[in-house]
Amino acid sequence: MAIKVLIPTPLRPFTDRRDTIEVEGTTVGEVLENLTSEFSQIKQHLYSDDGTFRSYVNIYVNDEDIRYLAREKTAVSEKDTISIIPSIAGGVDVDMPEVESETQLSNDEVLRYSRHLIIPEVGMDGQKRLKAGRVLMIGAGGLGSPVGMYLAAAGVGKIGIVDFDVVDKTNLQRQILHSTQDIGRAKLDSAREKLEGINPNISIETYETRLSSDNALELFADYDVVVDGTDNFPTRYLVNDACVLLGKPNVYGSILRFEGQVSVFDSKRGPCYRCLYPAPPPPGLVPSCAEGGVLGVLPGIIGTLQALEVIKLLLNEGDTLIGRLVLFDALKFKFRELKLRKNPECPICGIDPTIHSLIDYEQFCGISGGAVSEPAIDERTEITVEQLKARLDNGQKPFMLDVREPREYEIVNLGARLIPLSELPKRFKELDPSEEIVVHCKMGGRSAKAAAFLRQQGFTNVKNLVGGIDAWINKINPNLPRY
Repeated sequence: MAIKVLIPTPLRPFTDRRDTIEVEGTTVGEVLENLTSEFSQIKQHLYSDDGTFRSYVNIYVNDEDIRYLAREKTAVSEKDTISIIPSIAGGVDVDMPEVESETQLSNDEVLRYSRHLIIPEVGMDGQKRLKAGRVLMIGAGGLGSPVGMYLAAAGVGKIGIVDFDVVDKTNLQRQILHSTQDIGRAKLDSAREKLEGINPNISIETYETRLSSDNALELFADYDVVVDGTDNFPTRYLVNDACVLLGKPNVYGSILRFEGQVSVFDSKRGPCYRCLYPAPPPPGLVPSCAEGGVLGVLPGIIGTLQALEVIKLLLNEGDTLIGRLVLFDALKFKFRELKLRKNPECPICGIDPTIHSLIDYEQFCGISGGAVSEPAIDERTEITVEQLKARLDNGQKPFMLDVREPREYEIVNLGARLIPLSELPKRFKELDPSEEIVVHCKMGGRSAKAAAFLRQQGFTNVKNLVGGIDAWINKINPNLPRY
């Protein structure tokens, strides 16, 4: 029976550059013996003179090291995959045919990119492709930081960045494009300075604007690849739809707490984001990084994978993540890969699409938008931090309910009663329906849900603190710790 053997990059020169080979055998030893019989040059890289495996080569069956199984006698079947995993500290030179290109590399660039140039899959031609490449990053935050830095270092000739935010101290735990002295500065200015410092040979174009249905097609038109580093669903769907309409690949990444996702959506060759997620979740169901948190190193991992996919797309080398979704669990250090299929009924890339232009994505995601000014307060169900402060100063003391998590309460609190939102359905009877209750969370979203739930249970005097403890710190007591 034929067993699939995966050949690592350093050993492919000895297997006619094939990365996968079907080899007959019923045990690992038989499979590798037949492999080395067909490709004799690879044998010296797998075995020592005494016939044992070299110390820098490990053999895996699926995800198990054969050293902890039955070694060479490990039985295999047609469903198994054998992987050869060597340590990597160099490579083997293989000449590539010359490729004509109008783009040229200066002597300084040849030296700068020399470690690329000696890789057969890149070489001079590939580096010229990178130099001619044009990549647009949506966001200069957690994901955009590693993407931008590695694309700049790799020599991608033109990098565009869309962002309208300023650097905040809470960004610095993960957004490595920015530093402490950049606090209060436009992220675009900080990003440009950092990327030009990494590589002065590339062009950085910045667009200090909110991406919208009015400007997306124009912004995307001049770029080869778009990188989605956004943190909200309306913009994700906007990026997807603009890329589909323009025929551009969309390199997608998302992060939350310890988990990340990465894929490449290209409707010309595979599914789009809508094929994976036809509709967004209800507003507030999935917490943002500001509310749910994110491990600082996680965007570095996911963003670097996005940068890798961009480089492969520009080089036209390797197997990209088109049609595949990679899931990463940092706590377990587990990668999972899911196969994605194009949805023939997709409203934008399917057989009979119904979306032919960009839409109102705030409305599509169930978010009320459009107003630039602060929304009016419904005094029947809401209270501002200024109003609460005035009432407290006048001796009025409404019952304060905090629906955040205990770990958030430990960081900072207003002395309120803590009942996390997830526990409220089981514990609401601990509260007095006759009391006036002011509910708060970090920013106002969770507490609005809690207040609505309590009203459904017959509580008639419940108000949500608009803006939550964040607003209290910003407007009333800036001496409290902010997170």
